[in-house]
Amino acid sequence: MTYEEAERYLVGLIDEGESRHRGLGLDRLRALLRALGDPQGAYKTVHVGGTSGKGSTATMIAAALTASGLRIGLHVKPHLHAMTERASIDGVAISRERFAQLLDEMMPALDRVVEEHGRPTYYEPLLALAFAYFAREAVDAAVIEGGIGGRLDGTNVLVPEVSVITSVGYDHTEVLGDTIEAIAAEKAGIAKAGVPLVLGVERPEALDAIEAHARKVGAPVRRVDDVTELAPHDGDGRQFTVRTTSARYEVALPVFGAFQRRNARTAIAALEALPPALRPAPDAVERGLGSIVVPGRMEILSGEPTIVLDIAHNAEKAQHLADALRERFPERRIRALVAVGQGKDAYAILEALAPLVSSFVVTSFRAAGRKPLAPQRLAQLARQFGLPVATVDRPADAFALALGRCACDDVLVVTGSTFVVAAIREIAFERGVPVRG
Repeated sequence: MTYEEAERYLVGLIDEGESRHRGLGLDRLRALLRALGDPQGAYKTVHVGGTSGKGSTATMIAAALTASGLRIGLHVKPHLHAMTERASIDGVAISRERFAQLLDEMMPALDRVVEEHGRPTYYEPLLALAFAYFAREAVDAAVIEGGIGGRLDGTNVLVPEVSVITSVGYDHTEVLGDTIEAIAAEKAGIAKAGVPLVLGVERPEALDAIEAHARKVGAPVRRVDDVTELAPHDGDGRQFTVRTTSARYEVALPVFGAFQRRNARTAIAALEALPPALRPAPDAVERGLGSIVVPGRMEILSGEPTIVLDIAHNAEKAQHLADALRERFPERRIRALVAVGQGKDAYAILEALAPLVSSFVVTSFRAAGRKPLAPQRLAQLARQFGLPVATVDRPADAFALALGRCACDDVLVVTGSTFVVAAIREIAFERGVPVRG
């Protein structure tokens, strides 16, 4: 099997007509993992869930563990440019050849699962492949980002050393429920008896729901606000001190924004909750956090104008983005290029950005199994905020138009769907635009 064949097989598992509910549940994935020898039990794990911030937090935890000298796997989702991004060890993604080889070796097990449990989802073999890769490579531990919800997400097959819930906000409400309490209850499903549960969650109603479930299952809770303290930082916002009851960390993050500082505190709280054999020293944590790379998350590209790439596909992420831009570029004019997937709260995303930006360019994207909100509909919503709006169907043309409208000292933020950020990122890199950080 070649990588291209592996990719076609996995994309072929996407059924655009199916409900997201089909992707929730553990029986089919557990059957597949059993057939593969339960690779996820071959190493220690950290399980990271939440509405937003979980990818960045997982990356921070993995980087700190790698800096301590351990061999660390990392599974994050979604990917920007290639499926191989979902399984990396010590910051290096699995090669395309190894990816294809592992999937080829998994096919007999997948065939048996189809016979007994029906066709797997796109997500299940990707997750199983990451688990198998980490086992084959004998990692010391792996940091695993969860998917939708928690209780029924495939990653909940894990019995980790530490569980983390970064935040709770409105996303995937058609599956998880339309109240914060309902969504929090689903996220709380990753809590396990005797496993520390670290909560970066700020909403009181979400905390109440999660802690009630944690008490029921016997998971000891550590609130980030109770176990870490953020000391004053510099004007840039990327250098700051985190104090805990046992250590002091001088942090210099490559990414900016108050929410990334909170992610760093959450990562530190999770690292301190690990058993002593895995727990990194403060200097390793500082080195790890200072080295993180999170593509498409508050990623700044050099040039005139400055380009900021940030995936913000729900209201909470969009508000975090707006706050970070306001802090980082207080005197700069900001323009926005946006595309949003169907089923997302496009109005809430635009509403978070509207007080900050001077204009919108709205566009579309192409992605297997994912449908964009029509740019014309997105433009109708954007016009409600009284700002100039341009509608361009193709992301490349939208990017060209947005750049043409910017002055040299403007900031162009590309946001919304993962797929539009990925498309514009690829175009920018093809033009040789470097990451500035």
